[in-house]
Amino acid sequence: MYFLNHVWLIPLLPAAGALVQLLFGRKLPKRAVSLVSVGLPGLSFVWAIGCFSGLLDVVDRHFSLTLYSWLPAGAFHLSNGTMGQFNANVGFQLDPLSAVMMLVVTGVGFLIHIYSIGYMGHEGGYYRFFGYMNLFMFSMLVLVLADNYLMMFAGWEGVGLCSYFLIGFYFHRQSACDAGKKAFVVNRIGDAGFLLGVMLIAVTFGTLNFHAIAEYARIPGSFTVGDPVITAICILLFIGAVGKSAQIPLYVWLPDAMEGPTPVSALIHAATMVTAGVYMVARSSALYTLAPAALAIVAVIGAATAIWAASIGLVQNDIKRVLAYSTVSQLGYMFLACGVGAFAAGIFHLMTHAFFKALLFLGSGSVIHAMSGEQDMRKMGGLRRKIAITYTTMAIATVAISGIPPLAGFFSKDEILWNAFAGPYPQKALWAIGLVTAGMTAFYMFRLLFMTFWGPSRAPREVEHHIHESPWSMLGPLVVLAALAFGGGWIGIGPSSPLAKFLDPVFENPVLPPPPSSSATLEYWLMALSVAVAVAGIGVAYFYFVRRPVTAERLAVPPGPVETVLLHKYYVDEVYDALFVNRTKNLGNGLAAFDQVVVDGGVNGVGWTARMTGELTRFWDKWVIDGLVNASAFIVKMFSYPARVLQTGLVQNYAWLIVLGVLAFMGYYMLHS
Repeated sequence: MYFLNHVWLIPLLPAAGALVQLLFGRKLPKRAVSLVSVGLPGLSFVWAIGCFSGLLDVVDRHFSLTLYSWLPAGAFHLSNGTMGQFNANVGFQLDPLSAVMMLVVTGVGFLIHIYSIGYMGHEGGYYRFFGYMNLFMFSMLVLVLADNYLMMFAGWEGVGLCSYFLIGFYFHRQSACDAGKKAFVVNRIGDAGFLLGVMLIAVTFGTLNFHAIAEYARIPGSFTVGDPVITAICILLFIGAVGKSAQIPLYVWLPDAMEGPTPVSALIHAATMVTAGVYMVARSSALYTLAPAALAIVAVIGAATAIWAASIGLVQNDIKRVLAYSTVSQLGYMFLACGVGAFAAGIFHLMTHAFFKALLFLGSGSVIHAMSGEQDMRKMGGLRRKIAITYTTMAIATVAISGIPPLAGFFSKDEILWNAFAGPYPQKALWAIGLVTAGMTAFYMFRLLFMTFWGPSRAPREVEHHIHESPWSMLGPLVVLAALAFGGGWIGIGPSSPLAKFLDPVFENPVLPPPPSSSATLEYWLMALSVAVAVAGIGVAYFYFVRRPVTAERLAVPPGPVETVLLHKYYVDEVYDALFVNRTKNLGNGLAAFDQVVVDGGVNGVGWTARMTGELTRFWDKWVIDGLVNASAFIVKMFSYPARVLQTGLVQNYAWLIVLGVLAFMGYYMLHS
């Protein structure tokens, strides 16, 4: 229990690393930056393992720790007319779901931090990069370990802020700055829905604590299935998930986020942050099972996003953008699982996806490193012998994501497809979409592998001379992730797998209908069908990109109409620009014009009037008031002149005048006597 009682150390350790780097990193040597920024997340991973081990000794697999009362708001009115006592705590909760997420975030995050030492070693802003990465780890761990929705929202906003920082890390590039702003703005749309959902939860349940809400929602008769308030809560929460996990229609930020450094793409936009929406929906499973309409929306959006993004990924030429659209598609798979009631299958795929997608992104970074920064697959080829370790690990990840047994992606993807066909809320049409998407995934992933590593080299001569394998600080994490991508799926095989049993306390719900009865033979046939579709996708990719080698002449052929539409991503960005971005700019320009013409005109008019009034006042004061005063003074001065002549203030003058007066009187009397 010692580890559990100090579970708060798991997010605190990377927070300390972020604090050190962002305050003092500029003055630290690079070795010290690496030691602190990688060592503290490593200790966080070790502590997470200790907490996981401690959780296994807890009977009900649930542990919570309240640090302090954050918002003791007191009494308030609930929506049912009763009074409640609202109190949001800063507290941590560890149960099977948060434990899985905790290990994924700390484990994969630690490997990516190690990789970043080699990848970012020659980049400027080394300390700043690791400061942001550590801050992201802190925010993500707060998100997954929080015991209430408000604290989860704090972590939710924290990872959004760190995403903005890291996408725009190369701030001297306009494209990176634009991508960071785009991610920030689009996510705010989803976050508004999430926040409204949290508010509605507060006035409905009187608490935001996950465990208390789930306990109350699972009480028979507490809410009817399909309750409109619960449905509204679930839809609002899902809007937040759509933004954070890049689903239709808010997926457009994720492909542009590839402007950030490759380790950022691996950590934030493949393994952790974008899965936050899936985690939040799974965490709210007790509410979603009461809202079948909301579950249907989740399933439909997930399936639509999966095939939509996969179709765009078929023709992309930037190696990281192929992986970006693959991420969007795989997130759609996870939401499809949650939407058909298979929450454990969604979390299983979240875990395996973290392994092979982080490996694919880090492998692409190793390729970019070898190619002196080149990301266009049309300028690659023939790399499998030159960077053999990178090729081998990426090949394992490619087979895993394609759903080929016995690698990890096969088990989790097959579990999703099976539940879409015969789960608690089966949707056979969505199963068909998922099956087609599996074939498309296999095609575009092996297209990436073949264009990058097979065939003749298409690299410029000056680049080809410098192609070399990455250092072991980068290759080591690739090897570990390759092992996880190869064997990590075995813990989740079947409905009675160790992972499913471990997650049962979180997802067991009397409201959730049991899956319809089906035979094991049908499951095996569907499994074989999904593998066959994936193999067909691989075969098509092999035919087009190995049997028919990619040459400069072939690449020079103009794309057809369908390929052009896919290359332009269905023109969604252009439509959004026309409907929303440019209209918002027009509104801003109109408001600016109103401000300049009307508001500023009024202010300037008042100022002109004030100035004119001042001038008139000054004229009146100077020429009328001052003129009258000066004229009066002149008259007084003129009339006072005789008095001023006589009244000199000198005694001798007065004596002289007296004598003169006496003489005058005497002369007068003498003349008239």
